[in-house]
Amino acid sequence: MLGAAESSSRPAASKAARFSWAMFDWANQPFFTVVTTFIFAPYFAAQMVGDPIEGQALWGYTQSIAGVVIAVLSPFLGAIADAGGPRKPWIFAFQALAVIGCLLLWWALPGRPDLIGFVMFAIVVATIGAEFSIVFNNALLPTLVSPSHMGRLSGFGWAMGYLGGLVALFITLIVTRPELLGVAVPAGEALFGLDRATFEAERLTGPASALWLVVFVMPMFLFVPDVVRTGHGQAAAVRLGTHRLIATIRNLGRYRNPALFLAAFMAYNDGLAAVIAFGGIYAAGIFGWGTTELGSFGIILTILAALGAFLGGSVDDRWGSKPTIVATIIGVAIATLGILSVTSDGVLFFVELSPRAPGAIFASTQEQVFLGFAILLGICMGPMQAASRTMIGRLAPPEMIGEFYGLFALSGKATAFLAPFTVAVVTQVANSQRAGLVVILVFLVAGWVLLLGVRESRD
Repeated sequence: MLGAAESSSRPAASKAARFSWAMFDWANQPFFTVVTTFIFAPYFAAQMVGDPIEGQALWGYTQSIAGVVIAVLSPFLGAIADAGGPRKPWIFAFQALAVIGCLLLWWALPGRPDLIGFVMFAIVVATIGAEFSIVFNNALLPTLVSPSHMGRLSGFGWAMGYLGGLVALFITLIVTRPELLGVAVPAGEALFGLDRATFEAERLTGPASALWLVVFVMPMFLFVPDVVRTGHGQAAAVRLGTHRLIATIRNLGRYRNPALFLAAFMAYNDGLAAVIAFGGIYAAGIFGWGTTELGSFGIILTILAALGAFLGGSVDDRWGSKPTIVATIIGVAIATLGILSVTSDGVLFFVELSPRAPGAIFASTQEQVFLGFAILLGICMGPMQAASRTMIGRLAPPEMIGEFYGLFALSGKATAFLAPFTVAVVTQVANSQRAGLVVILVFLVAGWVLLLGVRESRD
């Protein structure tokens, strides 16, 4: 049940402002969908690095490095923004950083081990830029609608993001495999003359995501009202925000309920982020999937995630954020266990099957079982993410929204480096992709247990 404080009647921002705020997710999601999950990440691991196991480990290190930086700085930045007021200047700066990182991915040439470090650096830069800008965009959510409608707007934003990622995946498939639509191209080429031998289409996902972001983030800057200035200059805002954050951390005992939620989110979000980040890499490794299969897999998963986020927003507002999150964590854990039960020659850990033969897409039983569990993952991950963003907006003190969204980002990233780092280390030590991903379940279960003690009310 929602607390009494949730009954406030804050006037909503205009429809244009709310839609433009949701467009931020549409603008940024292709980076996460096409680059860090379904297309570029598997390409990096399987083709640029050339060894799926080593590639999975190196990708894990990029995510852990970015996670450390985000964990250390995001709460300070949120507190500084609270002290200074406006969020948009911060969003602009970090979106520019994300664009630069994405543009650099064009140089992820196959057969160039000397460029692997450079590409890893570019991924870290782009991830940091995207994630930091999300902190400040999230902090605008409670200023746009009343608390009783935050779930719908948050869910709508997540759904818009997934739809943006879906469109980007469709475009990627059309460009890389135009023959799927009956478009004839010269041998060895993709659409627009892109060279398949040097994976130009896969490398182009970075610059294309940058262009997409620049175009579609503009409505947010034009139509979403920013927080008014507090009167503090930039230097004063830095000092005041830092002091406030330190005081808040010292006195987190006074905010026990939101603090417990942040601890729970820290764990279960790490597990979700890891299964999303490594699912495509795992599939590419065990099935040998290429861009066509990975793109189709991504489209299926994204459609379901968008639908789940959109419908989950209404469930969130009606039944509450906590029940929504509790149920979806269980679903994600079951889906993760099921995905890990699939190998190239078996399913459900004990059922042996003939190895996958080349041919029609998703024709083997093991691929179909993998997809079945991935569908469950897609249905659950959208509402889990949307309800989590709403939950902190409902628990945080109104005058500390930016600071707590910074802490929300911290809790989402404080150990975010730990999940991919652990995956990377276990993958290398065990020389097994499956063994490396088992640790994901530990994070999901820990978060679920902690969440059971959270009250959905503002203290």
